Amino acid sequence: MKNILVPVGTSPNTISHLQYAVDFAEAFGAKLYVVHVYKVFSKAGTILNLDHIIERESKDFLDDLISKIDTKNVEVITKALKGKIVDVLELVSKLANIDLILIEPRTNSANDEVFLGKTSGKIIKQMNGPATLIVPENYTFKPIKNMLMAMKSAIIKKENALDPVKYFREKFKTKISLLLVKTPFHNEGDFDVNDELEALVDDVLKTENATTFQGVLRHYESHNPDMLCVVRRKRGFFAKKWEKNVILKRDFSSDIPVLVLSGLK
Repeated sequence: MKNILVPVGTSPNTISHLQYAVDFAEAFGAKLYVVHVYKVFSKAGTILNLDHIIERESKDFLDDLISKIDTKNVEVITKALKGKIVDVLELVSKLANIDLILIEPRTNSANDEVFLGKTSGKIIKQMNGPATLIVPENYTFKPIKNMLMAMKSAIIKKENALDPVKYFREKFKTKISLLLVKTPFHNEGDFDVNDELEALVDDVLKTENATTFQGVLRHYESHNPDMLCVVRRKRGFFAKKWEKNVILKRDFSSDIPVLVLSGLK
């Protein structure tokens, strides 16, 4: 893992999140790209050049944030960029060869009932790019020892789809438990684990539930993981819950990091 992208907003958790990102990047020897995306609404007759003003303020905002954390030996690159959040992050991911995106659950929302705010939910649901790691608020970095990897289909067609999981395995010797969940949408061959995945996991458990989410709830406590890994797909782990970008804690919440793979097919 060489390049990590961290979009930041104005949440009270931002400093804590950035420190986690630095500690995470240090463990992997990776470079950190910290990005603040802003949007300018133009009005007819406007005299001042709002673009330059907001860009400067956004850059000052980023510099102030970085000054409040211990960057250690990590190379931190800050960028203030104008545009739509998903479009900008997709472009940066391509240009900087980003391996992983770190997001906080709520970049702007102050509502305590919200798990994923509008912006974070939009990144997870709409973005086409690398895997994303959702880091709980005020979470302190620690090596990942046990990962619960849940999916309803083990069919893998996308090249390098499992690379994010391999990073943790190689760096921390992470024990990975694969939970295969048979849902009403189960197809023949969904539980056929190929050689690449079989070599990556330590054990395989099969269960039958209405959704992958329910399967995780059923087996979460018995595995006691310090990271949950799920797959983003059209009918994936959060399909119904992420029809809207905002996700409330009553629908889903996690006190451990959640690694969201961008897809396997």
